[in-house]
Formats: sequence, C-alpha cells, structure tokens
Amino acid sequence: MKKIAIITSLLLSLHASYAEENIISNSLVKIVNDYRQARFDRLDQTIQDLLQEKQYWLSVLAQQDTKYGYYENIEYIFVANKGIPDLSLYRFDYGKLTKVGTSKALVGSGKGNKKISGDLTTPIGVYDLKNKLTKLDQYYGPMAFVTSYPNLYDRSLNKTGYGIWIHGMPLDGNRDEINTKGCIAIENNDIKIYDQALNNISKAILIIYEGLYTPPTKEELASVLSQLHQWKTAWQKGNFEKYITFYDEKFKKSNGIGYKKYIKYKERIFKKKEQKLIQLSDINVEPYPNVKNERLFRVTFNQKYSAYKGDRVTYNSESSKEIYLRLTPEGKILFLLEE
Repeated sequence: MKKIAIITSLLLSLHASYAEENIISNSLVKIVNDYRQARFDRLDQTIQDLLQEKQYWLSVLAQQDTKYGYYENIEYIFVANKGIPDLSLYRFDYGKLTKVGTSKALVGSGKGNKKISGDLTTPIGVYDLKNKLTKLDQYYGPMAFVTSYPNLYDRSLNKTGYGIWIHGMPLDGNRDEINTKGCIAIENNDIKIYDQALNNISKAILIIYEGLYTPPTKEELASVLSQLHQWKTAWQKGNFEKYITFYDEKFKKSNGIGYKKYIKYKERIFKKKEQKLIQLSDINVEPYPNVKNERLFRVTFNQKYSAYKGDRVTYNSESSKEIYLRLTPEGKILFLLEE
C-alpha cells in the first residue's frame, strides 16, 4: 500500500507539472498505463526512464527557487560574499528559500582563493558544516561552526590549511583587527540567532564566493540531474561506451588514481557482465564558485549498489558519494573528481 501511495503522489505531481507546459511524456504515459493495469513490476524501469529526461527535471524545478542549487536533504544554506564581506543564512524547504538573516562579516585579508596554510585567505567554494564548538577562547565569541575546508576538491589541488570556522566576536569586545586569518566572523547576537535556527547542523552547507556569483539556471540543473541518472543507467546496464563519456580526461579519484587507470579498472569490472542494481537518493546539486568562473558543481548523494551473478550477490554496498563536475557550454556533464 505504501508503494501505491508513493506512485499515486508521483503521478499527480507529474500530471500537474506537465499539464502546465502542455507536454505529455512517453515515459509518463507508460507510468499511467502500468499503474492502471497494476503492472507494478514494470513501474520502476519506466520511472527510471523518466528520470533521465531533461524535460522531467525542468518540470520539477519550475516552481523551485534554484538560486543556490537543488537539494533533497539540505535544509540550511549559509552564503558568504567575501567581497562585501557579509554572511546570509537561508532555510530551504521543499524548493522554497527563506532568508533567516544577513550579517556584516569579517574575513581574511587575502584576495582570491585560499591556497596554503597561513595565507590569511578565506576560501572560495562549497563546504559542509561539521559541528559546533563552544567553550572556546573568548576571542571567538560564544560559539563556532566548523567547516569542511579543505574539502575533497581543495585537497585534489594540493591546497593546505585548516580551522576555517564561522564564529563570533571577542566576548570582551576588544577586537582591533579588521580581518581574520581566514575564518568568517560575525556579531555574537547574529550567530546566536543562526544557531537557534539550525535544527541539524549536518543539514547545512556554506557557499563562499567573492564579488561575482552567477546562479545556476534551471536548464543547467536539469542537465546535471538528468545526465546523472543517464550515467547511473549506463553503469547499471553495463554500457561501458556510454559510461565513460561522463568522465573528463582530467578526472581522478580521491585516492589519486587518474583517468586512464580508472577507465581501465572500470573496463575490467564491466567485463564481468554482472547484473547490477544501483539506487541514488538524497541528491544535492550545489553550484561551486571558483576564480575561473567555470560552471562547476558539487553533487552529493546516497548510493546503494548491488552486483549479482545469477541469484548470488557478489557485492553489496551503501555509501555517501561526492562528485565534482563541470558543465560544458554544450550542456554536457564531465566528472572531474569522485570519492
């Protein structure tokens, strides 16, 4: 009954979104027919076909505020413009962005992106909030939110440094410096308000840019989402030729393995001719600011992977995945880095 309820909800939402644009998708027709005839064994494949359609994702995104990306399990987005500098917090709820507040901020004196430890520069990019610290030296105010700098992408570029926080001002009111060593510092009353708003810090990210921020278009996000599912389908169906088209020649794994070695490794895996079941959930597509103004995105999701030989399970895993990709001017996604 639960599965039927989910399918019913999906059909209603799809009908509404497609009706607005006067579009009838072949995949949608198949879903309706399979549902009407109770062919539930075929529904999953039909839905997977639909997820590969860019038009479907354009319909999903039509009523969403996508200024800072697409999110399925992120609830709060900090956005810092180090060119002003300032820090804003947004609540993201079912595609709607609500501003919690905007604060004046102090950042590092260095311009551009952070490169090495001690360069007094606030990084540019996208970072998770890892945890909250209290009972610190009074210099950092009542609390600090710890970021994930250096992230996977930073480490791939051999960037160094640590301890990039969002924190408050000295409790004794004595702060003569107008810059930090790379952190983002805001007034204590503001950080307390933000702390009260954050129900779960693991559901929050920080986007940092300098001066210019170009929001992702719905076209760009739909391209990323539909092609992500095309990549998954090529992988699941053992279509090696299609699968490798999603990888940039500069690609590397988080362990340092480069494009050529990785493709050879995957070719050996594909030759095993195993049946696969791959499920993606909790997908987030985050625009990744960078000094070159390339169309970069960080994509995170939960991945369930099972491989079979006949009725025997040969491999089973569930993991959180993190992929950095670029979107070409032609709208093609190319993976640069994968964990």
